[in-house]
Amino acid sequence: MLASVAGLLVLCASAVVDVCAADAPAAVDEKRLVAADTEPGNWMSHGRTYSEQRFSPLKQVDVGNVSRLGLAWSVDLNTNKGQEATPLVIDGVMYVSTAWSMVQAYDAGTGKQLWDFDPQVPRDTLVKGCCDAVNRGVAAWGGKVFVGTLDGRLIAVDAKSGKQVWSTVTVDQSKPYTITGAPRVVKGLVLIGNGGGELGVRGYISAYDAATGEMRWRFYTVPGNPAQGFENAAMKRAAETWTGEWWKLGGGGTVWDSMAYDPKLDLLYIGVGNGSPWNRAIRSPGGGDNLFLSSIVALRPSTGEYVWHYQETPGESWDYTAAQHIIVADLKIDGRMREVLLHAPKNGIFYVIDRRNGQLVSAKPFVPVTWTRGVDMKTGRPIENPDIRFGETGRPVDMMPGPLGAHNWQPMSFNPSARLVYIPAQEVGTKYTPQPDFKPSSMGWNVGTAPGQSSATDVKGYLLAWDPVRQREAWRVPYAGPWNGGTLTTAGNLVFQGTAAGEFVAYNATDGKRLWAAPTQTGVMAAPVTYRVGANQFVAVVVGWGGSFAMTGGKRAAMSGNIRNISRILVYKLGAKQELPPADPLLALELSPPPSQASHEVINRGGELFGRYCVVCHGAGAVSGGAVRDLRASAFLSNPVWFDVVLRGAMKEIGMAAFDPVLTEEDASAIREYVIHRANQDKQAATSPK
Repeated sequence: MLASVAGLLVLCASAVVDVCAADAPAAVDEKRLVAADTEPGNWMSHGRTYSEQRFSPLKQVDVGNVSRLGLAWSVDLNTNKGQEATPLVIDGVMYVSTAWSMVQAYDAGTGKQLWDFDPQVPRDTLVKGCCDAVNRGVAAWGGKVFVGTLDGRLIAVDAKSGKQVWSTVTVDQSKPYTITGAPRVVKGLVLIGNGGGELGVRGYISAYDAATGEMRWRFYTVPGNPAQGFENAAMKRAAETWTGEWWKLGGGGTVWDSMAYDPKLDLLYIGVGNGSPWNRAIRSPGGGDNLFLSSIVALRPSTGEYVWHYQETPGESWDYTAAQHIIVADLKIDGRMREVLLHAPKNGIFYVIDRRNGQLVSAKPFVPVTWTRGVDMKTGRPIENPDIRFGETGRPVDMMPGPLGAHNWQPMSFNPSARLVYIPAQEVGTKYTPQPDFKPSSMGWNVGTAPGQSSATDVKGYLLAWDPVRQREAWRVPYAGPWNGGTLTTAGNLVFQGTAAGEFVAYNATDGKRLWAAPTQTGVMAAPVTYRVGANQFVAVVVGWGGSFAMTGGKRAAMSGNIRNISRILVYKLGAKQELPPADPLLALELSPPPSQASHEVINRGGELFGRYCVVCHGAGAVSGGAVRDLRASAFLSNPVWFDVVLRGAMKEIGMAAFDPVLTEEDASAIREYVIHRANQDKQAATSPK
């Protein structure tokens, strides 16, 4: 009997799991996560291990045979919004979140669906989001799967049945908070942050008991009203770097994505977002660094106690979040091993930071930047170029990077053998224009600037292999445009990445040689994973175009490639020969708007309102980037139903909220006239002789 039990445990540990998964699904605990490298066939947490390196020791698929990869199975997802999730694969079962915070479980070897959980997020919650109804993944612990929902709940789902175990509201739902990031679990505590920095909230991260959903601690990332006291000494210290009445505007600093954990040091690392409003001259008119905006902060995971921080962009004013992927690594630098964090945030600087104390080890630009001449290694502070603070100067400024960042949420990866980091890098500039008459709104963006297209029209996207020790580029692969997928690297000396143009590609991790590609029929943003079931290594990626660039980018989004949304999971293995069904042809957009008869004043007013309330979903210049229907071709442009939709929520069930709390009928009419004007402009341009 004892021998039988021991044998069963060995089978479970080695991921030969047909029996084990049925009896104890998602039986993840601290011991398994800390020792994740002993189970290379599983992908048990967001970045595979607590280090978030997204490196797999699996090497059945390698540079010599990757060309034999074929489609093993695929499934269509029940949503047509952007897909950004990293699947988990635990003991032969895949757990994956989709848009609208839904979760599914599949047999990871065959694709057979095991269950489907829908948290029933109200569709008009979309108005509170900056960046589509996306979700970046789930966490697993103790037989449960955890998901954060767009409307601010944290939900535990039974991993075997797909039934809800508990649910807790983590935000004030009367405010424009959302959750799109993946939870993490450390020491039995589920960690979750939130978003809303563009709309006017105060950021924080919270920890909940994985068994009960009870909140154990909360750490705010920016201070609240000093008259009400401070939650801890860290907030008192932070308040000394703010001026004015920032708390009335929210402050920002949301922890909307990245976290990493070092079990040896027992430190949790969180990436903190942008200021709210972006414009420091509005939220903190006397200046100041505005801690802990745009910082990496180290906390004790059991208590939320502050340990140290490193601020990458003091006095952040350009949406330069530090919420991008954080990697824990050990590197030999100047002849000695260093315990470091690797970070490539929006601001375009690659940072190597001592993870024990937050001291800067090195910092170099990984893309062209115009906001700084570099980082002062004595102080750790950027050397700002003059006149970049548009709020203080009152003059527009053209910046590289812009708010889309040099690297956004798409995860990078680190190969410890090749000693390279693989970054979904991009060059997208923006012109920031101050808004001296800014007034906060209960709906729409509250950023305090009017972002516009940069004079630098050469927009780029590429896969960048970066040497973090020498702080220099090793190689790059150019793409059609920005907003390409996250990366995976393996012991087979491979790097996998999906592209916005609709391919899933494998490269040689050492030199960037393209070795294999498969069509995906849609733009890819999510990061791949690899796992083993039985004797086979699989590579999986969730596909489906969307997200902030597709929503706001307009014509720029179209230049990146395949802007249609076909939401699927695609899974590959050696020798497989499945094929995707043919994709429907993309229909040409037919513009037949009514004549544009409004005055320039009305059209300009409509454009201003569109920029604040509509552009986040319907695209710059009223040009859809593929994530929603294009308003220029709307049948409602010459129909009074327009007002029912815009003001009274006639289409709220598909995500179009009612804007009558902030817009009048005159405002809605001006927006319509602006869209009509834009449609006529583009129709004329399309029919004019070249």
